[in-house]
Amino acid sequence: MSGSGLLIVGSGPGGVSAAEAFREHDRDSPVRILTADPEPPYARPPLSKDYLRGETDDVWLHPADWYAERGIDLSSGVEVSAIDPGAHTVTVGAEVLSYDALVLACGAAPMPLPVPGGHFALSLRSLADAARLRRRADDATSAVVVGAGFIGCEVAASLAMHGVAVTLVAPQDFPQEKRLGRAAGERLLGLVTDAGVRYAGGVSVRALDEGVVHVGDGVDVHADLVVAATGVRPRITLAEAAGLQVRDGRVVVGSDMRTSAADVYAVGDVALAFNGVAGRHVAVEHWQDADDHGAVAGANAAGADSTWDDVPGFWSTIGESTIKHHAWGDGYDRDYLVTHDDGFTVWYEADGATVGVLTCNADDDYDAGERLIAEGRPSPRGATPRPGHRP
Repeated sequence: MSGSGLLIVGSGPGGVSAAEAFREHDRDSPVRILTADPEPPYARPPLSKDYLRGETDDVWLHPADWYAERGIDLSSGVEVSAIDPGAHTVTVGAEVLSYDALVLACGAAPMPLPVPGGHFALSLRSLADAARLRRRADDATSAVVVGAGFIGCEVAASLAMHGVAVTLVAPQDFPQEKRLGRAAGERLLGLVTDAGVRYAGGVSVRALDEGVVHVGDGVDVHADLVVAATGVRPRITLAEAAGLQVRDGRVVVGSDMRTSAADVYAVGDVALAFNGVAGRHVAVEHWQDADDHGAVAGANAAGADSTWDDVPGFWSTIGESTIKHHAWGDGYDRDYLVTHDDGFTVWYEADGATVGVLTCNADDDYDAGERLIAEGRPSPRGATPRPGHRP
């Protein structure tokens, strides 16, 4: 590789993993991470859990000297405004930087609450967001969390454990019922209520005022703080403007993370990546998968031959319970609940093949599920099947 080396846009797990993998294969070429975030690279999973509860401030991916020791130049608080794939350049302010290879690890931005007064709600995506929320929680006695995805459930449980009276509002009767099924939703509801959260399901927020949440049934819920956990949107503006192939709101890449432009890779939330085992493109928003994407992109940018063929998966901690999930993410037609003494497993099938597994205190099932999903084999029986959901 020539002197221009590798440029990486974004300092999340995909970007840092790409830098590390590249350096493992190429010890000499320049590596530079460009990020608009003013903070050194940090882990996001703790932000909704132990960081929010004030139990830790150590969220950094690596010590400060880790980057210097590996010859990785970290440029924080800088905004990339344009990419020119033909010229192999990116624009940062008044500066134009050349690259031999470029990795887009731009991540995703939180979606605002789309109701009048939605700006009153806090979001949680960055360390700055988490620090603001933690400060507000220190002075709050009540809170409303809107959205019962995993982040919403985590935030609600953490605030309740912090001594705040929390109401979790969602349009479904049970958390994630549409995505994971009623059996799983009932168990997730138990976890959030065990953490001290009041769940208000089957209602939608119609407006916010400062200190008041107006829900669809005409009830006003007063709260010292409101948190919107209503999903994220991949940051693909740079890629679209550069003419990269985009589909379904993400940058299309192969299993090698290469985009439609020469020497440009995309990883993590922004990528719609082909998975060799699934045999199709798969969209993921999980920390571990972004890390895996980055490792593939960084290795290939250095001249290696690497592909993404892992089954997507993640962990979530709700209160004191750890949830683990593997799935392709494109639905199922049957789910099977197995209850254990101290937890549960939900198996998901489509056309008789395992396509997902959700576990609580059942690590053996989580590991077995990954293998069954990869091999397309049926799930273990001995549970009652329920009709499933395909989007």
